[in-house]
Amino acid sequence: MELRERVDFVIGVDSHRDRHAVAFCDRHGARLHAVGVAADPFGYRDAFEAAVEHCPGRRIWAVEGTGSYGAGLAAYLEGQGEWVVEIDHPTRRRAGGKSDALDAVRAAREALARDRLTVPRARGERAAIRSFLVCRETGVVARTKAIQLLRALLLTAPEPLRGQLRGLNTPDLLAACSRLRGLGSQSLEHRATAVALRSTARRALALEAEALEMEALLAALVGQVAPQLLDEMGVGVVTAAQLVVSWSHQGRVRSEAAFASLAGVSPLPASSGDVVRHRLNRNGDRKLNRAMHTIVITRMAHDPETRAYVAKRTADGKSRGEIRRCLKRFVARRMYALLEAGPGGLERSERGPEGVGSLRPVGEILTRLKEVPAGA
Repeated sequence: MELRERVDFVIGVDSHRDRHAVAFCDRHGARLHAVGVAADPFGYRDAFEAAVEHCPGRRIWAVEGTGSYGAGLAAYLEGQGEWVVEIDHPTRRRAGGKSDALDAVRAAREALARDRLTVPRARGERAAIRSFLVCRETGVVARTKAIQLLRALLLTAPEPLRGQLRGLNTPDLLAACSRLRGLGSQSLEHRATAVALRSTARRALALEAEALEMEALLAALVGQVAPQLLDEMGVGVVTAAQLVVSWSHQGRVRSEAAFASLAGVSPLPASSGDVVRHRLNRNGDRKLNRAMHTIVITRMAHDPETRAYVAKRTADGKSRGEIRRCLKRFVARRMYALLEAGPGGLERSERGPEGVGSLRPVGEILTRLKEVPAGA
């Protein structure tokens, strides 16, 4: 059934940081009214009251950016029992002009034109997991940059410093640099380099402690929301958290094929004439695709069944990349079934062997937190 047969009005919203443009249209896409509201609780209420006045009856809200600027409005409308769908980048004709009011109308008409509508991602536990995940990721990236800076400084450091720190692995190098002190008898260059190395090392240690703390919080939260994922071979805390964040909630992704497409692991047809083949899908959620890749390479290294499959397909003439793509598609099917079933939804015998995770246990994480130097 088409959307215009299910609703009487479609309300398009072009969201921005400070103000939202709201366009009220009938079920054929004709604009009836338009308002601009503030991006705060008072503005959300004004938009809802305007919808009650101008669009009585069955209505749907097509909101741009429900994961960013439109998140607050979408949450408010869902709390009022409204039907909200997500619209990203509505089609804009080259000669159609550009304004917030026009974009709001385009959002409403885009909802009418689409075969399938996207439900906004859930908040609550999913949003909490996403916050921890983003914080950990930025900490890990910043730590890597700090270590790179440390090694760059060491490369041109005075010879006494280079000789003292030469050959140390990363953990030992960070520990040694964090304890460096400059003496008055040393040259200015030596003292300045020692201070820079010490500051950079302590920054890296502080970021490592922050990342470990986020992992511990993620482990506790993922263990409540999706413990069934942690029983799977190759699925650790961070990987499971990314799966939950991308999937969001039961019913949002309509099928395992759609989940595979979301992860960018569904092969795309690329046939022509007598040539029948598929090519790599570079679309979708790339962070979810990376999580799938992590699971696959872990299974290829440690899971006997996966290793046997790799050997069989290699004998058939498949390349390493083609085998990984096949395994990613299988993993997508498996993860989708587990996510939709929920905790305890599948029997342990159906889950496959219980394998190693990609991250350390929570107890070890908490122990490592206590071992971080106080100066960090």
